Amino acid sequence: MVELVEVEPGKWRVKRPPLTPARSDLPLPSVISDIMEPTEQVDGRFYTSKAAFRAVGRANGLTEVGNEKTARPKTRASSTKQQKEARRQAIRQAVDRYRAGERPQRSV
Repeated sequence: MVELVEVEPGKWRVKRPPLTPARSDLPLPSVISDIMEPTEQVDGRFYTSKAAFRAVGRANGLTEVGNEKTARPKTRASSTKQQKEARRQAIRQAVDRYRAGERPQRSV
């Protein structure tokens, strides 16, 4: 049987157990600390701060593995319309010469 609860005068709802929002047992959200075990950098010093460790590495021109920026795709130096058409024409001529029976000479 369904049990009803009066919410306001003349308004009834089905009685359900109250839903508690999902909460962690931890008092705060997860935070990544800047503190680390003493680690030697290329300058011979030991660092306990990740930020200082990375700053020294960057100053010496090092790349931290896993944090490299992805390289942009290379674009053709010859990407103008005239150069593209000249490239297509050269390929067409080479294909036509091959179909006509011309073959490159092998050097022995």
